[in-house]
Amino acid sequence: MYEQETDGIKVSVQPIFLEEQSQPSEDHYVWAYQVTIENLSGQTVQLLNRYWRITDAFGRIEEVRGPGVVGEQPVLKPGESFEYTSGTPLSTPSGIMNGTYEMESEDGSAFDVTIPAFSLDSPHQPVQLH
Repeated sequence: MYEQETDGIKVSVQPIFLEEQSQPSEDHYVWAYQVTIENLSGQTVQLLNRYWRITDAFGRIEEVRGPGVVGEQPVLKPGESFEYTSGTPLSTPSGIMNGTYEMESEDGSAFDVTIPAFSLDSPHQPVQLH
């Protein structure tokens, strides 16, 4: 589990390699990631936008921006949390993801919440001993 807190908003991520959806012989690897967003602050916030930076094992970067997450822009009162699962494919057997959520507080001010960097690992990644 990967966790990070920014301005009272805690983001936890658990990546899961999906063997049944992956086809290593065709350089197709798929992960799901479960995200929990917890409002530990004293004010109500809304998730407006997401930004993801997905880097594969060769260092190729894909950036994804858009409104909300899984079609929602959840509002979180103090003490509330929101969970969702999404996924990403890669053409390499490993990679890394990180990003930010743009949030808006009840007073209308916007701020970014860091999504912790998390590793996308599969059993198909060759082990290198140094």
